[in-house]
Amino acid sequence: MTGILGKAPFWLDPDDPDTRFPDVGLALTEPDGLLAIGGDLSVARLLEAYQQGIFPWYGQGQPILWWSPDPRQVLFPEALHISRSLCKTLRKGHFEVTLDTDFPSVIQACAGPRAGEDGTWITRAMQAAYIRLHESGYAHSVECRLDGELVGGLYGVAIGRAFFGESMFARTSDASKVAFVWLVRQLQRWDFRLVDCQVHTGHLASLGAHDIPRQEFSRILAGSCRLSPPPAWVFDDDLGVS
Repeated sequence: MTGILGKAPFWLDPDDPDTRFPDVGLALTEPDGLLAIGGDLSVARLLEAYQQGIFPWYGQGQPILWWSPDPRQVLFPEALHISRSLCKTLRKGHFEVTLDTDFPSVIQACAGPRAGEDGTWITRAMQAAYIRLHESGYAHSVECRLDGELVGGLYGVAIGRAFFGESMFARTSDASKVAFVWLVRQLQRWDFRLVDCQVHTGHLASLGAHDIPRQEFSRILAGSCRLSPPPAWVFDDDLGVS
């Protein structure tokens, strides 16, 4: 683990069994949060990264880039905001929402092309890495189906009582929002302390997320990751009742 004169970005040797990262306080301010380059996407390194508030984000053909931006967008589950129109959609109950029933299809859909974007950061290597995390019990998906067809969903990583959102997709109106609301409602029942949204987006801000300083995020995260995880990733039977 080396950096230029002890400064970011640090180089991580993929052959080094030491999966530790530099202190997030050393991350660059421009580009915001870039901390390290290289390493690998092993389960051990990813878990080490998330527990420190670090996540991988890079494009096809680039080395692995590791980030810890400041400020950090988070959603505290009790602060979830549901608009009137979304409330109406939820009450209609047209969508079937499930947990962890088809993780590979969800991450593949999240990696699909989007309007106005070239390529995807969810590369084949990233997909394979998060499928391994899912098989290890740390990565989870929410599936939103309409008439049996997968039309929306999201995936992320859970450690202790912290959830790290990664990506979502929708093939019909409100499908990803419905998946997100169901997830956050369940996380609140499980006493999860936060949902990490990584960087600011207006979409998540409309659902109640807001920015906090990285130092505060790190403090809350440390305590959340030490808590015991829920016993099983299934929705409560009465969760969909509005």
